[in-house]
Amino acid sequence: MEDLKGYLAQNKDRYLNELKDLLSIPSVSTSAEHEGDVRRAANWVHDQFVSMGLEAHIHETERHPVVYAQWLDAGPDAPTVLVYGHYDVQPPDPLDLWETGPFEPTVRDGKIFARGATDDKGQFFAHLKAAEAHMKVRGKLPVNLKFLIEGEEEIGSPNLAPYIKAHKDQLAADVVVISDTSMFAEGVPAIVYGLRGLTYFEITVEGPDHDLHSGLYGGAVANPINSLCQIIAGLKDENGKITIPGFYDEVRELTDAEREAWKKLPFDEEGFQSSIGAEALVGEEGFTTLERRWGRPTLDCNGIIGGFTGQGAKTVLPSKATAKFSCRLVPDQEPEVITARIEAHLKASVPEGTRLTVTPMHGGQPVIVNTDSPAVQAARQALSDAFGAEAVFIRGGGSIPVVADFSNILGVPTVLMGFGLPDDRLHSPNEKYNLTSFYGGIKAATLFLDHVANK
Repeated sequence: MEDLKGYLAQNKDRYLNELKDLLSIPSVSTSAEHEGDVRRAANWVHDQFVSMGLEAHIHETERHPVVYAQWLDAGPDAPTVLVYGHYDVQPPDPLDLWETGPFEPTVRDGKIFARGATDDKGQFFAHLKAAEAHMKVRGKLPVNLKFLIEGEEEIGSPNLAPYIKAHKDQLAADVVVISDTSMFAEGVPAIVYGLRGLTYFEITVEGPDHDLHSGLYGGAVANPINSLCQIIAGLKDENGKITIPGFYDEVRELTDAEREAWKKLPFDEEGFQSSIGAEALVGEEGFTTLERRWGRPTLDCNGIIGGFTGQGAKTVLPSKATAKFSCRLVPDQEPEVITARIEAHLKASVPEGTRLTVTPMHGGQPVIVNTDSPAVQAARQALSDAFGAEAVFIRGGGSIPVVADFSNILGVPTVLMGFGLPDDRLHSPNEKYNLTSFYGGIKAATLFLDHVANK
């Protein structure tokens, strides 16, 4: 493998410049004004594949395109690996909190700052460069390799499952590899063997049919904002337990072995609290911080809209108020079932004088991966070799709905080998990617192809 390592070392500057080019494209999939930029990012990824000698295509969907590429000359006895990633990014707001422009990638203190640096451009980029290294150095790949890079992950991948179903034969593989997760900590690489699922919904509380003067009508009619706050306050009890009837019925409890293994991880509780600037760490009673983040379900309000929020004062009773919510779900909880239970509970507890509507938006199933599979062991070996430390097994608190799609539609297991760090500020201002993660990730992805071929 020394030939590959030498090539990677020689091209470090070029890799960083290429990543800057990709990060400069504001491929915000939620925004119509960035539709052209999303297309530009798809073209950039496509051209990368072509330049390294892979067969590549841009496939249209009802919204943003999918980039597919393949190299299938390793032979029928070689394993087939499918790499998934996404080239779209979250909106950069609020812009005034960025130290440098979100689409002006800047390196400082050994980190590159830009929207999408870790989520997910910097991470899937590692697999592009891994394929390139093998092709340029050896003229071939040790495995049959396929890529599926989409542009709608940040809006819930509405067209991805239909795409996978329509291209089931083309996407057939022995294993899927995704790098959209984090290491446990700097210097501690990790394989993520579990992810929480998701259900996302919006509720609107309505009162009078138009805004009212708070002096003329205050005290005589229900205020939808007050009613909404009452609803939100009742969703958890004083011990942090969610009060929705049936919410915990299917929750798969953590095993004693998992809880013991997590206790042994080098988790700095005070450092974690300090890193996010929190006054205290709170949550469901009876569980540690890691257990709450990885193995327990949640219900959180993500935003509230209603009434007057401009500068100065306006004495008004709003006619409606809206809140957005997300639930992170654990194994054996079904998003549709949980959403239905939440909706039934909310509609049965609407404060007097208001009416309520619930709008489900999107979701994804929780995932558990077999840590004994050859592909997972190959990934663990590659991570350990690349970062010079034994990779650990952890769960992740986030959601990657496509993992369940790959399992349900293709019948293929997924390896989650991420290179980011927990403090990379995903979805927040000043998102960053440590250069040690960037270069280590490229090395790990390159070594993985050899290791999985040997497994």
